[in-house]
Amino acid sequence: MAAKDEGDGMGSNFGFGSGDNNPGDSEEPNNSGQPNFNELFAQFANFGINPQALFAAANSAGAGGALISRETLREVARKFISSHGDLPIGSQDISDAQVALDIANTWLDEATYFPALTRSNIPAWSRQDWLDASVNNWAQLIEPLAQGMASALTDVLKQAPGQDEGTIGGAELAAIAPIMRTFMGSLIANQLGTSVGQLALSITGSNDVPIPLFGTTSAETQARLIPRNISEWAAGLNIPIEEVRIFLAIREAAAARLFTHAPWLSKYIQDAITAYGAGIKIDIDAIQEQAERAFESGELDISSPDSISNAISSGLFKPEQSPSQDKALAKLEMILALIEGWIDYLTTTAVGERLPSFAGLSETLRRRRAIKSPTQQLFATLLGLEVSPRKMRECSNFWLEVENEIGISSRDQRWEDPSLLPTSEELMDVKKFLLSTSVPDDLSGLL
Repeated sequence: MAAKDEGDGMGSNFGFGSGDNNPGDSEEPNNSGQPNFNELFAQFANFGINPQALFAAANSAGAGGALISRETLREVARKFISSHGDLPIGSQDISDAQVALDIANTWLDEATYFPALTRSNIPAWSRQDWLDASVNNWAQLIEPLAQGMASALTDVLKQAPGQDEGTIGGAELAAIAPIMRTFMGSLIANQLGTSVGQLALSITGSNDVPIPLFGTTSAETQARLIPRNISEWAAGLNIPIEEVRIFLAIREAAAARLFTHAPWLSKYIQDAITAYGAGIKIDIDAIQEQAERAFESGELDISSPDSISNAISSGLFKPEQSPSQDKALAKLEMILALIEGWIDYLTTTAVGERLPSFAGLSETLRRRRAIKSPTQQLFATLLGLEVSPRKMRECSNFWLEVENEIGISSRDQRWEDPSLLPTSEELMDVKKFLLSTSVPDDLSGLL
């Protein structure tokens, strides 16, 4: 992760107490006792970040506020999308999407207790439309990770040796900490922007990512298809595009119903990311050892920004996770697998024998998951989390068994509260799990 390599650079290159207070001036030594920013800003430049702009942003932002810039995230993602092309939504796209979603909702009515949402006036989005609608929530979702990295970085600064004192003084830390926070926010915004841009090229609907990105009301979580991505998803399958569109529309509409009727999901997922971010610690000694081994093996060229960036992206400097982080990732993996498993099972139930090509469509979906979907790649890059296809299959089978035991409405009622959902260990014994939990008779909370 980005924080780890920056920790390494800071452990080696800080020159506190010996430099001029003006980062743009010469490196003549003085006795002012202020931090020397010259070497530090040179490191920033290696990452493609303008040091003076960074310094100005840090002075404006101070120590508080959001770290991930929505503008940076949007611009990076937009450039990524533009480099691969996008098409505006036409009247035929809208008509085709509405027909597919109407069919999907009709079939889903028999498969779930959750009612259909009000029809959207805009049932189709371009890649750019999806980005513009989701960028703020992406930033909010990942913000706790950036905050955790910034806090870990500050802890490293507190321990870094100074020239005249054993540790960095309060004034020195106050001067450098905002810049470190801004730098960390910029790194995460750039990384997240690229990942979201990749997602925009592949998702087939607004809710194709298994997390609620658009709020909790029916107006915010409307089902919408992304026509260009559906066409590319269908390319080479020799399956009628109408069948592909309906298959993907069912998944999209099922996700929209779930996210609307389980409004706690968004906070639950963010709380898991917050818990993970709070557990981030930077072990300078361990990172230096990793860097030395990578340098000796040729895996890392410290003079090459591209080599450094690749090392960060590949997880070269990823530290050992704490028990609290393991718990947070297990919680996150489980809820994502339960969401995907529910959507999978509902799709299978809703389709039945209605789509001749359903077996081929399902196999295509499984195969693409097996080679790591962009959604999984995003979580793998930022959190080191990979939701296994096996776990999703187990969750899909869990929902089948729950329905067989207690019926459709009681099955969906399980989404009323996280305490009514299973842990990984409880997946394998559905009857025991159901006996250990109870569901209130009042269903008003679902509506």
